[in-house]
Amino acid sequence: MNPARATVPSESIEPRIATIDWQQVSKDLDAEGHAIIKHVLFAGECEELSGLFQSDHFFRSRVVMERHRFGRGEYKYFKYPLPATVAGLRTVVYPQLVPIANRWNELLGIDARYPAQHADYIERCHRDGQYKPTPLLLQYGTGDYNCLHQDLYGEHVFPLQLAILLSEPERDFTGGEFVLTEQRPRMQSRPMVVPLRQGDAVVFAVHHRPVQGAKSAYRVNLRHGVSRIRSGHRQTLGIIFHDAQ
Repeated sequence: MNPARATVPSESIEPRIATIDWQQVSKDLDAEGHAIIKHVLFAGECEELSGLFQSDHFFRSRVVMERHRFGRGEYKYFKYPLPATVAGLRTVVYPQLVPIANRWNELLGIDARYPAQHADYIERCHRDGQYKPTPLLLQYGTGDYNCLHQDLYGEHVFPLQLAILLSEPERDFTGGEFVLTEQRPRMQSRPMVVPLRQGDAVVFAVHHRPVQGAKSAYRVNLRHGVSRIRSGHRQTLGIIFHDAQ
């Protein structure tokens, strides 16, 4: 099977993404560092993507988390050309997030600005040696979990990323909540549990985000992970917009 033609959606992804209330997404990201977007993928699309995990043909590498003390479970990074659904999501979601990313960097005094189109940003990554695709499928079984972490792969880091739950809670698995922690200066970490259903996405800060203080914005750091799976089988699609070294 040609990976570039795999999992072509039943309808174009672009009109679907265009109907999302991105102003509300922006407000949620500013307030909490994450935003839930309902029904990004249909059930059939989730199942088709989940099925790709069994074939190494679509992937450049496989990581068993326990070997690296990342948790328990495994994930695989897609290779180029990406499956159509994955490539489509990367291409059409990125421009919606660019204004937020640029505004955040301005507030934090970070010089980097992001081009309007994802292809131009990927060209920037590749020019500086970050040429390995980073979208991935993650798979967890009973007892598995993902330690809190940040997906940083080189100098170029787009500050927002997307995760889409491909399995249905309570039917396919129990436990396995997506979790975020936020560390503000001189405060203990704040934990957040993000409830998702099959096909729902969460957009969240990769590394840090601005929070408005009394006089100016300050930086808070975020990490994300997955709590222990109590039963069943959980799969997730991760969309990271920068490539890796």
